[in-house]
Amino acid sequence: MRKVIGIGETILDILFKNNRAATSVPGGSTFNSMVSLGRVGVPAYFVSEIGDDKVGGIVRDFLRDNGVDDSYLTAYPDCKSPISLAFLDEDNNATYSFYKEPFERRSDWACPAIERDDIVLFGSYYALNPAMRYKVKALLDEARRVGAIVYYDVNFRRNHAGEAIKLMGNLIENLEYADIVRGSDEDFEVLFRLSAGDKVFREKIDFYCPRLIYSRGAQGVELYSRTLAKQYPIEPIVPVSTIGAGDNLNAGILYGLIKYRIRRDDLAHLTERDWDEVIRCGLRFSAETCRHTDNYVSREFAAAIVSE
Repeated sequence: MRKVIGIGETILDILFKNNRAATSVPGGSTFNSMVSLGRVGVPAYFVSEIGDDKVGGIVRDFLRDNGVDDSYLTAYPDCKSPISLAFLDEDNNATYSFYKEPFERRSDWACPAIERDDIVLFGSYYALNPAMRYKVKALLDEARRVGAIVYYDVNFRRNHAGEAIKLMGNLIENLEYADIVRGSDEDFEVLFRLSAGDKVFREKIDFYCPRLIYSRGAQGVELYSRTLAKQYPIEPIVPVSTIGAGDNLNAGILYGLIKYRIRRDDLAHLTERDWDEVIRCGLRFSAETCRHTDNYVSREFAAAIVSE
């Protein structure tokens, strides 16, 4: 089976409800996607850094327990793994406080073997951070060389808005690497002060990448390519937590690309029906994640998906 290689940060999320700690789960945008893919049986490899501490051990054990290869997880001695505090409001939407110490970066890291039509997932601030650029570019260069699908999740949050201009060169380069870009209305509002999906695609994405999946929270998902524009409503549910909803939209879309045997050369020729099947997978994964406080699809959901 084709594999998915993800690169990004990992963090231990401590969730608060009514100002009381409710639970803790390992997280991180790409991390969440990879765990869900591991649970549904997709060969998943995660590239990241942790501290060589108790929290780092929790993260590593969690990856292994969920079928994600942790061979490319670098543990830094005498460093603390990052944590975040996630405060859920009355609608179960989260705001975050992050606690991180910088790692002393090392160049002795190994890149997973990437083969043609594998999928590389990257995004968030990690993909723009100058300190991590050498790893991100090395992985993307290899993905492009062998003909893998590159999927970029913009995921640019307001706490980094002041750095947007400084990071714009890296952002544009990421768009050029990508075969598919996924971003939210919040991402593009912060980056470009644009909120209409068609305008975002036409003015900011299309020149660099011919496909945009644009998510608008409860208002649904929009797809834009050079031959198709379509809106997809989401299933109305009362969410327990929206943490990980976008990450699992990504996971479901990647699962759909593999399930329906869509390879890189096929992307330019996908029909509306092809996209409907792929986006439907993403919406199912995303809705499932909103039904509980974990950042990934449940094991029960994963078992049902595998048995289909």
